[in-house]
Amino acid sequence: MKLFLSILFTVLTTALVAQPSLVKQATINTTTNVIAPEEEDVQNLQNSQGQGPGGMNFRNMMDGETKFVTYLKNNLVKTQIKSEMGRSTIFRDNDQKRTTTIIEMMGNKMGFYITDAEQVEMQQKRDSMMRERRAKDTAAAKRPAQPANYEPEINISYTTENKKIAGYACTKAYVITTRFLGRKDTTTVWYTNAFKMQNISSTGGFSGMGMMGGNMMGGALNGLDKIDGFVMRYEANMPRGRRMEVEVTKVDLTSNINDKEFDLPKDIEIKPMKEMQGMFGGGRGMMRGMRD
Repeated sequence: MKLFLSILFTVLTTALVAQPSLVKQATINTTTNVIAPEEEDVQNLQNSQGQGPGGMNFRNMMDGETKFVTYLKNNLVKTQIKSEMGRSTIFRDNDQKRTTTIIEMMGNKMGFYITDAEQVEMQQKRDSMMRERRAKDTAAAKRPAQPANYEPEINISYTTENKKIAGYACTKAYVITTRFLGRKDTTTVWYTNAFKMQNISSTGGFSGMGMMGGNMMGGALNGLDKIDGFVMRYEANMPRGRRMEVEVTKVDLTSNINDKEFDLPKDIEIKPMKEMQGMFGGGRGMMRGMRD
């Protein structure tokens, strides 16, 4: 009996030690690299979209390296994004269920906000429009339609492979997403079980871009929130043959972040997203938004 209790105590103690601690305040630096296919003809791609030589192609705006700095304090999250294209700052208030995005590009600034409920409504309208277009397309109508409110199946395959990232021991895993009609996507993930972040499952990449990630870059990744720890690196395929590599370069869990870090800028008018929906309708839509 004593031996049984001793073993039980050891198992319970180990399980408690292995549980990641929940972090409510942190600063995280992340680097994102989007790698275009070597065989892509940039000149032809620009011309095919009505752009002359040297034209700006917003579909490829994340190509190359982008730096992210994420500030977390309780239910507030701020993400600063810097690339060759410009700067953006995304403020997330999880109490208010509201996301505010500030974009600085070509010497101009613009800002917009949207609530979670409004995002759901916008997605429902997009889905409805897609269904209407499909109904008019005789070729598409012959293919099975994805049911409304369809949720892909997520499975995590853990491995024993380890390496250090930003000073933390990390383990490799695969996030396997089974989509409609059985199509599977696999994302390679490295995570630490030393901690979890409140309201954040990963930084950089799709996760750090807010609505820009969902509307301009082909959609956010599914399943990273199911990882038992914090994602320190992931590698994912993107539309048009691109590949995204995201890696945390620094984690600061000790600094005291001032509440003013999350104050919205006062030198710019921040409009409701519904007034700026044309912004994400493509490159020309964004250019109109930057001039308004």
